[in-house]
Amino acid sequence: MAADDYPHEIDDQLKGFESSVLSVKNMLDTLMSMPRNELEQKLDPLDQAKLDLMSAYTLNSLFWMYLVTQGINPREHGIKQELERIRTHMSRVKAIADKKKAARLDKGAAERFMRNALFDPEDKASKKKAAANKTPNVKPAKRPKKS
Repeated sequence: MAADDYPHEIDDQLKGFESSVLSVKNMLDTLMSMPRNELEQKLDPLDQAKLDLMSAYTLNSLFWMYLVTQGINPREHGIKQELERIRTHMSRVKAIADKKKAARLDKGAAERFMRNALFDPEDKASKKKAAANKTPNVKPAKRPKKS
C-alpha cells in the first residue's frame, strides 16, 4: 500500500495499532517459546486456568479483529457470545483468586488479642486477693466411734 492510499489524519492511530500488534506478537512469541505442558507443570491450577482463559480470550479477540478487517460485523457473529462466555469464566477465576488472597481469621490469635486488649490489671489483682483470702472448704475429720 502506498503512503498516499489512506487519509493522513489516521497516521497516529495506525502507529498506535502497529505498536499494539508488535506488543501482542512479542507476548505470543514469549508464550509460544516454551512447550505448553512444560509451562503448565510450573503453574498451580489457578494459574493454569488464568493462562488458558488468557489464551482463549487473546485468540478470540484476534479473530474479532480479523472479522472487522474483512468487513464482517463481529457483534452479529458467534464470536461475541464466546468472548462473553470467556469473560464470565475470567470473573469466576478472579473471584476465586480474590477469595484465596483474602485475610483469614486466626481464631486463637483473635481470642488472645481480645483477652489482652480487655485486660484490666486492677481486676486481676483483686481476683488474686480474693482467692488468697478465701479459706478452702475442708471437711472436719471424723471422730472415731466409741464402742
